[in-house]
Amino acid sequence: MADTIFAISSGALPAAIAVVRISGPKAGQALQAMSGSVPQPRRAALKSLRGEDGDVLDRAMVVWLPGPATVTGEDVAELHCHGSRAVVAAVLAALAKMPGLRSAEAGEFTRRAFANGRIDLAEAEGLADLLTAETELQRRAAMAMAGGDFSHVVDDWRQRLLAASGQVEAVLDFADEDDGAVLPPAFTHELSALGAELSDWLGRPRAEVLREGYRVVIAGPPNAGKSTLFNALVEDEAAITAPLAGTTRDVLTRPVALFGIPFIFVDTAGLRDETGDAIEAIGVERARQAAAGADLVLWLGPEGEGPTGSWEIDAQIDRADRPRKHSSRHYLSAVTGEGMPSLRADLIATAQASMPQPGAAALNARQHGLLAQAGGALMRATGLDDPLLVAEELRLARRAFDSLLGRTTTEDMLDSLFGRFCIGK
Repeated sequence: MADTIFAISSGALPAAIAVVRISGPKAGQALQAMSGSVPQPRRAALKSLRGEDGDVLDRAMVVWLPGPATVTGEDVAELHCHGSRAVVAAVLAALAKMPGLRSAEAGEFTRRAFANGRIDLAEAEGLADLLTAETELQRRAAMAMAGGDFSHVVDDWRQRLLAASGQVEAVLDFADEDDGAVLPPAFTHELSALGAELSDWLGRPRAEVLREGYRVVIAGPPNAGKSTLFNALVEDEAAITAPLAGTTRDVLTRPVALFGIPFIFVDTAGLRDETGDAIEAIGVERARQAAAGADLVLWLGPEGEGPTGSWEIDAQIDRADRPRKHSSRHYLSAVTGEGMPSLRADLIATAQASMPQPGAAALNARQHGLLAQAGGALMRATGLDDPLLVAEELRLARRAFDSLLGRTTTEDMLDSLFGRFCIGK
């Protein structure tokens, strides 16, 4: 029998209300012990919560939710207490003294929901992203995944694959007969159509850039105006600026949302081949590494010397003593603000094009890899004549679909996923 777990499932204390959730076979007993009775299912009731010595801990609204039609698939009780630290501490202490009850671990409520079939793995991953969403775009993408949009698509693919596998099995069953069955002419077309749908999903923007932010690295030699531009973009004096070469010695990052688009702006040490300072040399190497891992590099150095695909930026047009670039994407002054609105608008449009469409589910690295496995198996199947080999490729594709939804998975992967959740989720 599973343990009965409990935890605070609302926000940080103090608060107006704190919700303590109890889930497991002894949830009803715990509710009876603390409030004196179990109310009608799914109807809130005002009760006095008491400790084992009979002292009143709080007056709270309680809700009884018998399983399996609950968030975890188990019996669930909720205590809607006053949200002071003292009240919550007293309630949690009283629950901890009850036999068979223990504090929940990180993500354990959601893990039980997955184990009991209330959500699948793709929905759980979407819920994890929803809990950390900081922009509207992140919220909508996470809601699409948590709401089952992608799961419904995968389930449809799986059903079509099962039908195709059935056709292959029928051919294998009659292979030894004189009038043995053959795969219908539309079989390969159906597999190709399914593979094309998978390719469309694989070509969509990935979830990582949405979750982590569009990474923009500002690079160039010393005294090119990198830190000044960085401060202007993040609208904060985050980086130290000075007319001395080597002022910036490390990589400085700052997450910012522009027009609802998540960005990570990165300020770097000035790039130069020779430096007598060992610390600055480390910063220069880190700057090169940061530029190599960027979604976009804003190059403030000599024209034509930036990384491939970088934007040429003439960043100090307010200085008469600076050499001008002849063909820059943007001419600006981070000091006066001239040209900055145009740069921001360009960054927003570029980042938006690389991110999932608003409200569309986006694949993470795990999901992308499994979908690529399924697509590869389907591609191989369409090029084979031996029904036995075709059946094996379809089995591999089906196994990838099952892994997408968590029907076949490993404990290590589940530990990693649910460890991202807070204690009360």
